Amino acid sequence: MPDSKPQLAVTVNYAAGAVMVQEAPLAEVGVKAILPVDRREFVRFPHLYRVLHACMIVSFITLALTGLSLKFSYTPWAARFSRLLGGFETAGYVHRFAAIVMFGTFTAHVIGLFKQKRRDKTTWKSILFGPNTLLPTKQDMHEFIATIKWFIGLGPRPKYGRWTYWEKFDYFAVFWGIVVIGSTGLTLWFPVFFTRFLPGSFINVATIIHSDEALLATGFIFTVHFFNTHLRPEKFPMDTSIFTGHMPLAELKRDKPREYAALVASGELERHLEEPQPAIVVKTIRVFAWIALGTGFSVVLWILYAMLFAYR
Repeated sequence: MPDSKPQLAVTVNYAAGAVMVQEAPLAEVGVKAILPVDRREFVRFPHLYRVLHACMIVSFITLALTGLSLKFSYTPWAARFSRLLGGFETAGYVHRFAAIVMFGTFTAHVIGLFKQKRRDKTTWKSILFGPNTLLPTKQDMHEFIATIKWFIGLGPRPKYGRWTYWEKFDYFAVFWGIVVIGSTGLTLWFPVFFTRFLPGSFINVATIIHSDEALLATGFIFTVHFFNTHLRPEKFPMDTSIFTGHMPLAELKRDKPREYAALVASGELERHLEEPQPAIVVKTIRVFAWIALGTGFSVVLWILYAMLFAYR
């Protein structure tokens, strides 16, 4: 004979930290069992890198604003901005202080790499040529071509790993900027010292390189980098992962499928999961990020105005 007992659903109640198991007929609770939801997120960036990126944002925007006000000093907006700082001379002092912060941020990052190597007990070969390398590889070239095909509808979206080709380009652009813009800036800051072993004409060369390379870097960061990071359809209007350090698992599966698959296969995913940042922290981060985005887009407009209507 068939069992005449009604089918039961089990409901787990996590209220007040206690686990209570209740049974009720399916007709009363429906066919869906109530299960706990895993709210944890993938930790993409450690605390040090979040702080360093914030320092780089503040120092870079300060360098861009003060540097452009000096480069385009003949424009009305530059004159008004410099008056807010106390004059062009004061803008120069602020510019050099921001440069010191930028140099310090870069140095702290390099030191952090050495500490990470020692903490993880790994080798430079593994860091530079391992699966998560930041160096360009053949895989990046394949993904670049596949991305172009995807853009024009000739293929599927590439299955990116931990670092995409554009993220690697942005990373090494900082090294290039520190060497080129930083060295020429130091030459202009201490001309007497550098002309002891360099010809005086190099000061003029350094002025051109520093000015134009900085303009290129500013335009790139506030257009291409901002688009890749924040304005892509899947990220719009903002990607906060570099500030919170966290990335929802759904985003990890979508944006970094090769990394997600590798973490699952190795059993390492679980130890990279943490509870989300508190809501007040996320809100504060968003305010800071919106200020940075708004300032960056305003700088682009100022550059276009100066280059098109007031360039000398």
